[in-house]
Amino acid sequence: MSGRTVTFAPAGGPLRGDLRVPSDKSITHRALMIGAVCSGPVVVRGPLWAADTLSTAACLRRVGVPIDPAAGTGEDDRGDVVVRGVGLDGLVAPDGSLDAGNSGTTLRLLAGLLAGGRGVFVLDGDASLRGRPMDRIVDPLRAMGIEVDARDGSYPPVAVHGGAPTAVRYAPPMASAQVKSCVLLAGLHADGVTAVVERVPSRDHTERLLAEAGAEVRLEGDAVTLVGRPRLSLDEVRVPGDPSSAAFLVTAAALVPGSSLTVRRLCLNPTRLGFFEALREMGGDVEWCACARGGEPVGDLSVRWAPLHGIRLAAERVPALIDEVPLLALLATAAGGETVLDGLGELRVKESDRLAAIATIVSGLGGTAEVEEDSLRVRPGRLRGGLVRAMGDHRMAMLGAVAGLCSDEGVRVEGMDAAAVSFPGFEAALREVQAA
Repeated sequence: MSGRTVTFAPAGGPLRGDLRVPSDKSITHRALMIGAVCSGPVVVRGPLWAADTLSTAACLRRVGVPIDPAAGTGEDDRGDVVVRGVGLDGLVAPDGSLDAGNSGTTLRLLAGLLAGGRGVFVLDGDASLRGRPMDRIVDPLRAMGIEVDARDGSYPPVAVHGGAPTAVRYAPPMASAQVKSCVLLAGLHADGVTAVVERVPSRDHTERLLAEAGAEVRLEGDAVTLVGRPRLSLDEVRVPGDPSSAAFLVTAAALVPGSSLTVRRLCLNPTRLGFFEALREMGGDVEWCACARGGEPVGDLSVRWAPLHGIRLAAERVPALIDEVPLLALLATAAGGETVLDGLGELRVKESDRLAAIATIVSGLGGTAEVEEDSLRVRPGRLRGGLVRAMGDHRMAMLGAVAGLCSDEGVRVEGMDAAAVSFPGFEAALREVQAA
């Protein structure tokens, strides 16, 4: 997979801006799915319409959930939508498979949601998704009494035989919001209390939205519990800005001297702030202020350039910033002293082997990055520039673009189209903060 090649030149001056970023992808997925099993219509305002969330919407339509443009939204605007919920018992398997595209979130969460549906739901995806392990959801669903088939026991296509899940207490072997959400969504269909035990808390958007819809969700020690068979109802969900998307612009400002940016109406859920907290620990001048709105803390975040220093990031902190590890590695090239990031094994099973890709990209641009088992060691050094091959991975594409701004000679990114998976308009946003 190659796609469009774009060259990103050195910034040439400070970055400035007061802007918003695309809506949160994780919350959009969950708003569509939980809306689908509500007992009536749910208006989703400001959803992210990108490749992954469009896959979720298409799959839900195929299992019998109407998703229509909201009043005042044109058919082709991809703006606000009304999800016409069919209740817990209204999901029906279609003929043929459900195409999750490149979206692991779509496949893993839908597998749980459809566990209580009628028929056999076959979940599939593109070549990249077919190479990503699904045993992490297959195992707990089987523990809940659901028949699940997968290629080689782990890989898509995954066939979920809808039925009546049994409530369980499950402790995932790794911290994963996708696994937790899959189990909780399956638990909606089960009599009794389903519990997911987390040694390290993962992002909690599913629990927040389920509670807002009327489910009895509690945090009891290190376990999230859900009472099954609730009657779910929501008027609307307002989707705030995506902190994972904002992190790319924040990183650019933290690397280009004299820069100052403010991002408005951003999701500031505590489970999503790990990257910004790590940047602050590195000496970054970053501030935020949140107020609760519709179950999710929302507010503004500002960043100003400041000298950085290296840190060692413990493995237990990784789940809160797993998507932003590539950016921490890039920041580390400009920091005084060595940076070591531990516990990164989960990056090996993303859209690409991101752990290897990060080291390859940083080293290829003139930096020094080494993989040691599941750790990444980065030493400071000025980036020369060069070529980054995104290989279909949206975060690698955007990483290359940001690297270009702080390099000596610029960076060519092969496969820049991949950025649209999570950040439509990313290149325009970079031009905006350079022109301000």
